[in-house]
Amino acid sequence: MIDVLYHLHAPLGVSGSGRVRYGAAMALWRDGLITAEVLEVYRIASAHDHRDPLQELSSRGLPPPPSTGQGSAVLHFYKAARDYLLALDHPGSADVAAGLAADPGPERPQTVRQNATQEKWLPTALSLLGATHPDLASAIALAAPMLEWVTYDAYPRELIGDDFPTSHAFASLVGADAPFAAHDFDMGVFLIAPGVLYRDHRHPAPELYAPLTGPHGWRFGAGRPVFVKPAHAPVWNPPQKPHMTKVGNVPFLSLFVWTKDVNELAHVIPCDDWPELEANRLV
Repeated sequence: MIDVLYHLHAPLGVSGSGRVRYGAAMALWRDGLITAEVLEVYRIASAHDHRDPLQELSSRGLPPPPSTGQGSAVLHFYKAARDYLLALDHPGSADVAAGLAADPGPERPQTVRQNATQEKWLPTALSLLGATHPDLASAIALAAPMLEWVTYDAYPRELIGDDFPTSHAFASLVGADAPFAAHDFDMGVFLIAPGVLYRDHRHPAPELYAPLTGPHGWRFGAGRPVFVKPAHAPVWNPPQKPHMTKVGNVPFLSLFVWTKDVNELAHVIPCDDWPELEANRLV
């Protein structure tokens, strides 16, 4: 039932969300939980992703449908992210799966913190994701306001550059201080603004990127060619493997996993071609 209710309350404006809400309403109608008149409102609104069925129900004097209760939105996101990650094929799949329990344990209260990058670019990224993965897009959108969005500030500014520090944000779901506790393991969602270069760097932690948007540029060694990867093509970075991301014309939205050594710092690898890479845009 909880999944049906989250689909019923899929965020407005996400591509395909009108159809998702109508599908959930059909399930509730079959179970006798809403009337045919309420279902008809969702049918009419299904072709318009920005149209709010709740406003139409109110204007017609019809009762609102059941609510999700906000307390489980983060758990719903965790389960959707876990399902997505476990379906990916990459060299670290066993280590990723080992850290993602079917039951992550009790949800811990968070210091909810929004972020300028998240507020500006997450809706665009979710609209793109919703075209192919509406359930995951809705899960992220519903949980996002309840998460602590952080801008990583441990890189020296003179090495990481001026763009990246003000153009990215991440929120952990699993980890030492995350909603779901874990020891030496971190999983969450990462966002970077369009066109930004996340300069070459390395870290001891083995890392999975599971990009939900694309295309974006990647390279795995200073001076090596940049090649373009589409959305939903996982990137596995072994420990201390140099890597760089050049964000394309759409926001970079990705799930990430660090499977161990999560408290060790990342280090920038100086390269002399950064000005050219930052000036260029991916085709």
